[in-house]
Amino acid sequence: MRVTDTTMTDTVLSAIWQAQDSEQTALEQLSTGKRVNRPSDDPAAAAEDVLNLSQQAQVDQYTQSTSSLNGLFQTADSALGSAITALNQAVSLGTEAASGTLSASDRQTLAASIQSSLDQVVQLANTSYQGSYIFGGTAVTSAPFSTGASGVTYNGNDGVNQATIADGLSIQTNVPGSQLFMQPGSDVMGSLEQLITAVQSGDSTATSNATTAVSNALSYLSAQQTFYGNAMNEVNNEQTTLNQETTNLQSQENTLVGVDMAQAATEVTQAQTDDQAVLEAAAKVLPMTLLNYLAPGS
Repeated sequence: MRVTDTTMTDTVLSAIWQAQDSEQTALEQLSTGKRVNRPSDDPAAAAEDVLNLSQQAQVDQYTQSTSSLNGLFQTADSALGSAITALNQAVSLGTEAASGTLSASDRQTLAASIQSSLDQVVQLANTSYQGSYIFGGTAVTSAPFSTGASGVTYNGNDGVNQATIADGLSIQTNVPGSQLFMQPGSDVMGSLEQLITAVQSGDSTATSNATTAVSNALSYLSAQQTFYGNAMNEVNNEQTTLNQETTNLQSQENTLVGVDMAQAATEVTQAQTDDQAVLEAAAKVLPMTLLNYLAPGS
């Protein structure tokens, strides 16, 4: 059977295109680190990878949420810790004032120091994180506590916020300021105000009673602080789980569409060698004018 020039030319051109296509595929795999760069490369693997990437995106969202919550809880826990320190100082000052041996000037000095403790607690109760007030319940856009002629006022609400940190898992993210700082029987703000008034009056019994009230509020606030410690532990545990899930999904993705980089480099070299061999063979069977047309840069 006689092979025509046209058939020979078509065969050589097909070999050249196939060699160059193999070289481009190998180069793409080496540059992207992926065996599957488009659905047609491996439809089944590509479909599974779409699901994998969707799961990774969801896990990333949860990871970001837990990271933000961890910062929120740390900020709240630190604020409450500082408020507890201020209350401890107020108890010490109240105990000193209740001795009944101080001058009026000394009592006024102590009262001023307790007022400073109250001002500090109010400031801490108005702590914000990433632009939102922590202790205002669900009212997060304005400071929850204010001071005036009638004393400290709570302007927030009793609502609690929730956040989803995993599929089917939500946690409470705050304790309302009314519960923390103005709980009946353990009123942080009210007991401090009561102590200031008692110290200023010079009434030792009233001062002692007010100091006890501040001490009770201190114990109560310390117990409430544990909410944030427990919340941090829960979030940290979930972060560990999410990090492991991310690692597993990334490993699965690499198995589905990843490429062995050493093998890819070898395949690039082999493809370039094959391409060169095809071009050299073509030089023996195709007219030079056609080779010039096919040559790179022509």
